[in-house]
Order: sequence, then structure tokens, then C-alpha cells
Amino acid sequence: MFDIQREEINWGGTTLTLETGRIARQADGAVLATYGETTVLATVVAAKEPKPGIDFMPLTVNYQEKAYAAGRIPGGYFKREGRPSEKETLVSRLIDRPIRPLFLDGWRNDTQVIVTVLTHDLENDPDIVSMVAASAALTLSGVPFTGPIGAARVGYVKGEYKLNPAVTEKEASDLDLVVAGTADAVLMVESEAKELPEDVMLGAVMFGHNAFQPVIEAIIRLAEKAAKEPRDIAAPDLSEIEKAVLEIAEADLRAAYQIVDKQKRYAAVDAAKAKVVAALLPEDGEVRFPAEQVKTVFKEVQAKIVRWNILDTGTRIDGRDVKTVRPIVSEVGLLPRTHGSALFTRGETQALVVATLGTGDDEQFVDSLEGTYKETFLLHYNFPPYSVGETGRMGSPGRREIGHGKLAWRAVHPMLPPHHEFPYTLRVVSEITESNGSSSMATVCGTSLSLMDAGVPLRRPVAGIAMGLILEGERYAVLSDILGDEDHLGDMDFKVAGTDQGITALQMDIKIAGITEEIMKVALDQAKGGRLHILGEMGKALKSARAELGEYAPRIETIKIPQDKIREVIGSGGKVIREIVEKTGAKIDIGDDGTVKVASSDAKSITAAINWIKGIAAEPELNAIYEGTVVKTTDFGAFVNFFGSRDGLVHISQLAGQRVQKVTDVVKEGQKVKVKLLGFDERGKVRLSMKAVDQETGEDLEAKQKDGNAE
Repeated sequence: MFDIQREEINWGGTTLTLETGRIARQADGAVLATYGETTVLATVVAAKEPKPGIDFMPLTVNYQEKAYAAGRIPGGYFKREGRPSEKETLVSRLIDRPIRPLFLDGWRNDTQVIVTVLTHDLENDPDIVSMVAASAALTLSGVPFTGPIGAARVGYVKGEYKLNPAVTEKEASDLDLVVAGTADAVLMVESEAKELPEDVMLGAVMFGHNAFQPVIEAIIRLAEKAAKEPRDIAAPDLSEIEKAVLEIAEADLRAAYQIVDKQKRYAAVDAAKAKVVAALLPEDGEVRFPAEQVKTVFKEVQAKIVRWNILDTGTRIDGRDVKTVRPIVSEVGLLPRTHGSALFTRGETQALVVATLGTGDDEQFVDSLEGTYKETFLLHYNFPPYSVGETGRMGSPGRREIGHGKLAWRAVHPMLPPHHEFPYTLRVVSEITESNGSSSMATVCGTSLSLMDAGVPLRRPVAGIAMGLILEGERYAVLSDILGDEDHLGDMDFKVAGTDQGITALQMDIKIAGITEEIMKVALDQAKGGRLHILGEMGKALKSARAELGEYAPRIETIKIPQDKIREVIGSGGKVIREIVEKTGAKIDIGDDGTVKVASSDAKSITAAINWIKGIAAEPELNAIYEGTVVKTTDFGAFVNFFGSRDGLVHISQLAGQRVQKVTDVVKEGQKVKVKLLGFDERGKVRLSMKAVDQETGEDLEAKQKDGNAE
């Protein structure tokens, strides 16, 4: 019934198994991949006919995690998986980016890759095995995919590279890098690093590229046994159309790409396109070529004109040379009531970035296969349509917004102070108000500035730069601080972020069949110079964190109480802690280890809450003097609340050697006094003496405790 084919290798000390022929046999390609005890199923289905009316490849990648994979039941009311989580979105992008450039030109059939996590051993992250499984399924499917690709995670522990570190080993690593590519070249890199130098990062990329070669070989062996016949795809001959387009619009396009202003340039390009459409696709007259092919060729001609000009002259669309960064203006403290704000403008790209400091109540609970954990640093990136002068739908963030936000998060995260030293929840929101190239790197710069403006003690400022590539045969040019057009029409989007000490994040996407180690080295070295220049420009606004938090930011103070007192501070059903919060106005967070964080923008609220908590949790010391309040008077003395939650009796008999006839002549309810703890009576009641100054009237008070020996 089943025609099962398998390949098994030892990869990095763990067994990797690729199997096909047993599950999902109606898909064009299906591979069950197991690494350790983490198992994923990757399927590929492509439509039989091209999708009409489009000039792009319609590829969709969906990565999904099932709670049962880790023996868990989903949270929430419905108890089933819902919308994709942030990680599912990010891994979907991770799979998509290296496979997309490897489809043959002209493939227009709807193609869908679905990867499902079936089991997770809580040691081997499913993302790498998912990339491998998707590559294998595509290779078996018969679609025009020029892979396979391999992928690997690289760590850096104590100066040594580590292949596919386990989830539990990531904390000790200075690097979390994912690399993917073919047998010959690198296609994609995604990483977070702790200020590592360029040569270490390049070494990690090449280490990972070499390490996944056995995986590519295993996929090829599996394909030799189980691959379907490749589908026929006849790439149309577009040379005649290209010749016609060049004749009509080459001069106009060359002139358009001399215009520095983006909107004026786009208007000139649109005019050239309208001229081509009018000539080749007339409404009244003979249509010489298919409309989709004309649109495709026009884009290719645009790219060629831009690329030829850069390679031939070294001059870019806006007149810059290949290394120059656009003019930068950095501003901080723009918004009066926010905790921190920055406006970072680089050329025609601009990010308004706002930082907000919160407390433990604001931590984000993240439900993952590894379990639920708290996230204390949130970075959200928004890309409204007005930023590119267009109209568009406003809604929840898409894959691009989530991906760009996570890249900026990775860049800044290594520079944040440890949470136990700066116990705030941090949320940064980047509003892209203008965009013409690398708004994600503008977000990195703006995030660094806004956090420092809020008083967050970053170890060092972080900046980012986007690099591009034009590659034609043996000739190439690496471009610093690329424009949007250079991104669309070029061959690489290579983003590098870091401090003046090293790299904190690296992301690379290649639109061709890969790049060499030599080109990556040039790009990294050139990016370093650009990054240092940007840091210098940022420093004109703010070089380091402000000494004080913003006026409206909450203050947090931390105290420690005995663990056996936590229950008393919280109270039955939370009654006590709710009362403290209501009466003091402070926010209170109590950890399982007895760490108490008290937050408020009002210092008096913090002091009142801390004193109240100490009064509950601390044990009073004999002969120590405490501040107290008279809560009740009797014929024989007064009851004093002296420790927030403790009352004691002061038995008043004499004052300054004179017998007291009436207690209320000495003290009254609500009066502030200082009391001394003498001990406890046989019933465990607190015995106090009182000799202090009334803090309201300044009157000298003296009372004697009558315990058989009056003083």
C-alpha cells in the first residue's frame, strides 16, 4: 500500500531522517522530517495551470505549530489553535525567503508549501528541520525548483561555533544565526548577536553553509528514489518585446532615473510606462504582445537601466556613489507626555519611534510549544500607506510588519540592561512616516534613541544600515544605504545593525542563486563604515541614556520579603494587596521568590506601599523604635498601629512624673507617635512604651508601660 522511501544521516550528533510515501500522498510532494524527536510534515501542492493576469510567482508558505506536538492543550476559550502566532509568521518567512529565488523564471502556477509541527522534543527547534523538510518536499514535487537548499543554526559559545545548539544551550551562546543556501552559495541569513566582529559573523555564515552540505546530499539521494517527473515550463522568448520597449522608453527611463525626488521620479517612470502601453497595447488598434508580458519586460528594462548605469559609472539613482549614506537628522524628546520619543530621518525614509516604560502588569505572556513565558521587551513596527504616498487598507500587521519589527528587536535586544537591574517592561512603537529604503534600519536607530530619551540605560547606542548588490557576471557593486528602487531592482537586501563595538543583528536575502564569501566580506566591511557614520550622526542628538527617567514614567523600587510572608501580603483572595493598591495608588508585582516590585509615578505612593508591605512581612525587633498612629484610646492607655498591620497597647499611667487622669489629655486618635517595642504579654499581645514627639503638634510625649514596675 505504501511505497516508503527514507534517508537518514547523523547531523551534528543528532539523527536526521527524511521520509516520503506514507503520509499526504495526494500532495505533489510530502516529506516527514525528524531531527532528534522533533518531527514536521512538509507538503507542496502546485496548480496544474498558470494563474492568469499576473506577472509574479504566486508562492504561499504556511508554517503551523500544533499544541499536541508538545503534549499541551491550547489556551483560550475555544481550546484550539487560532490565528498564526508571531513565531509561526516569522518561521513562514524564514522558509519562504531562501526558496523563492530558486523557482524558474516564468513560473506562474499557484504554489503552496505547508509545514506542520507534529512533535517537539523541547530541545531541537522545529524551524531548521522545517526548512529542510520544505526543501525536500519541493525537490520531490516536480515543480520547477532549482534546489535543494539546506539550512542550519549556528551558535557561538566560548569562541567556538556550535551547529544546531539545543533550545537549552541558546542562553550560553553569543550568537543565534540561521543560514540557508544551495550547495554553491548562501541565499539567506537571519541572526542576533552580542556585539560580534565582522570576521566572526562571516565565519559563522560559512560554518553553517559547510555544515548543511550533508543535508543537501541526503535530499538529492531521496529525490533520486522518489522525485516526480519535472513539469514542463517553456520560458517565453521576450527578446522582441524587450527590443520594442527599449526603442520606445529607454531614453525616458534613463532621464527618469536621474531624478532624485522619489515621487517625481515615479511620475516620470509612470509616464514612460504609459507611453509603452499606448504604443504596444493600444485601446483602439492592434495589440502586438500579451499585456502580462509587456508589464514583465518593462520591469526588467527598468532594472537593466538602473543596473547598467551603476556598474558603468558608479553613480546611483540619487547621484550618490556606492558608499555614501544619505543625509541624516536625529531628534529626540518630540512628544511632551510620552516617556521617550525620537524622529529619525535618513533621506526620504523617516521613523517616529516612541518608547513606553511599564511594570510587571504589562509583561506579555507568550504561549509557545516550549511553554508559557513572559516577554518584557516589545517592539511593534507600523507601515501606514501614506508613508509611500499611497492609499491602502489599514488593519492588523502583516508578515512584513512583523518581520521588520522582529529584526529591529533582535538588533536592540542585546544592548538592553538586565531585567533584574532595570525591572521595567519596555514597549517601543515605530511609526514609519516616510519610506524610501530600509525603514527597518531606521526603526533600529529610532528605537535606540527613543529608549535613551526615556532614560533606559542601553549599554551602547545601536544603528543599522541596509546594503544592496548589483551583480552582472563577474562585475558587481555593493551599495550602502539602498533606496527602495535599488532594493526592488537589485540582487540583495543585506541589513546589518550593531554598535561601535560589533554586530548585534544581521539579515540577508538574495534574489539570485546566491552570493560568494568574497561579496559578503565586502558588504560587511562597507556596512561597518556606514554604521559608524550613522552612529556619529545619531550622537548629535543623544550619545547615551538620560540620567533620569521621564517625568511621566513610572518609578519602580524593589524589595525582598520572606517567601512564607507572600501569602500574608496577598491576603485571602487577594484582599490585602488590592487594598494596598487602592489606598496607595501604586502598582505591585510579587514574584514567587519574594521579590516585590512597587511602581508609581508618585514617590509618596511607592513609599506608602513599601511601608505597608514591610509592616506585613517584616518581624518587629525588641527595643526598636517605630513610627505609629494612635488608632484607639481607652481608660488605661492607647492602641497604636506601628507597623502597617500591627497594633500594640501602650499602658499610659504617668506623664513627666505626674499621674495621668485622662488618657485623651495625652494622646488622641489619629495622632502620630513613636513607639518602642518592649515585648509580648502571655497572650502574645505586643507591649509598647511611648516617648516621642508628636509629629503634628511637636509636643513632647512620655508614657510609661505599666507591667508591675512603673518607670
